[in-house]
Amino acid sequence: MPPSTLGRSSKPPSGRYLSFAEREEIALWRAQGHGVRDVARRLGRAASTISRELRRNAATRNGELEYRATTAQWHAERAARRPKPAKLVTRPALRAYVQDRLAGAVVAPDGVGVAGPAVPWKGRRHGPRQPRRWAKAWSPQQISRRLRLDYPDDRAMRISHEAIYQSLYVQGRGALRRELTACLRTGRALRVPRARSGGRGKSHVAPEVKISERPAEADDRAVPGHWEGDLILGLGSSAIGTLVEPTTRFTMLLHLPRMPGHGGGVRAKNGPALAGHGAEAVRDAITRTITTLPEAVRRSLTWDQGAEMTEHLRLRIDTGLHVYFCDPHSPWQRGTNENTNGLLRQYFPKGTDLAAHSAGDLAAVAAALNARPRKTLNWLTPAEALDAALRSAQTGVATTS
Repeated sequence: MPPSTLGRSSKPPSGRYLSFAEREEIALWRAQGHGVRDVARRLGRAASTISRELRRNAATRNGELEYRATTAQWHAERAARRPKPAKLVTRPALRAYVQDRLAGAVVAPDGVGVAGPAVPWKGRRHGPRQPRRWAKAWSPQQISRRLRLDYPDDRAMRISHEAIYQSLYVQGRGALRRELTACLRTGRALRVPRARSGGRGKSHVAPEVKISERPAEADDRAVPGHWEGDLILGLGSSAIGTLVEPTTRFTMLLHLPRMPGHGGGVRAKNGPALAGHGAEAVRDAITRTITTLPEAVRRSLTWDQGAEMTEHLRLRIDTGLHVYFCDPHSPWQRGTNENTNGLLRQYFPKGTDLAAHSAGDLAAVAAALNARPRKTLNWLTPAEALDAALRSAQTGVATTS
């Protein structure tokens, strides 16, 4: 019987794929000794298309790659049959790797697991003002590209990020449960566009500490040590401080607990900020955190013009950091920190009480974020990038000395 594509009621084959007539021309020209590029030029196709056709659909019964049009058409029709079993279904090791990086437990630096809030799956997106499930939360693209570094010689351990998304969102793909969408950064149960909002700020800093006075080396991210910082706010004036190193994307979180007496009566006039993120509390938290790093990666700090940084002169004395302030309403001037704050909202959603998290919880989230591979780092993790920067700095010092 003739192929169904030759019937009057059947749809014509898509121009994206080679037709049987084109395969006959390829077989004829190859028999006449024409090269791949010559055949591609005659057909008006890309040379890679012809090369792939000759490699995939050639006849191999005689032990050699001999191209015949009928055999090539049979191979192509067999490969086009649908549905196909998903790669995550047929390869348990690959499925385990993806699930562990997507939904694995957050672990503190000392190796102890941190469960985070208990969030039941309701079949839809968790609201932006509700607790979110804590997980390693690598993105599908991070998982896909990191596989090439972890398994450079194992071709079976390969999968595209789109295949992971389809396994999560498309019914019938199997392998990954749909409730694992809660581990994605957005937590959406459906694929929809997303929107972003702007920033805030106050103009109260002196001209000599404006961002225009910052060294030029901090703009191109070539030299590590120029940090960016901000606060993420939650319910009841709770807050968490964030410090991000733009070159390596290494993140450190500042624990800002409420002070005794918060919400317990009439507030004293001109008293301390009992919410925990006043100028003195932020200064002490930055000093306590940033001084754990070597001086080679403590060059400057860029912040917005919030009142929590009015103690910046004392901070410079205590830590040696040169503090600079962005222009009003210009969050893009510390874009790495803004992006990191968006990542952290997966663990600390808006409208939730951030003071409920302990310093150990913040350390666990920071460790999870620093262990996620980044595209901008060629799929290295921020922790690996910072370690490489520190080794390079030590080597440079030893060489010059």
